Amino acid sequence: MIRARVTEQGLVIPKRMLPDVEEFEIRRENGRVVVIPLLLEEEVGGGDDPILGLGSNPVELGIGDVAENHDRYLYGDDSPEFGLHRR
Repeated sequence: MIRARVTEQGLVIPKRMLPDVEEFEIRRENGRVVVIPLLLEEEVGGGDDPILGLGSNPVELGIGDVAENHDRYLYGDDSPEFGLHRR
């Protein structure tokens, strides 16, 4: 742990305390300043992880309420949410 003073330019975090990353996200959370390293795609696994691509190629269905009623579209009107049980 180190102590640092805030100057007119802000706060300097010593490089030795930071991982070898080019970019960071800085945000205020619950009264604290949080510094989060942003990993490049190749550092996360070469972009091979399919979870990282979710939402990148959405399907156009022409239905405007899919986010609200996705259960109805996935399971039908007989799902428990709509008062009936699945067969």
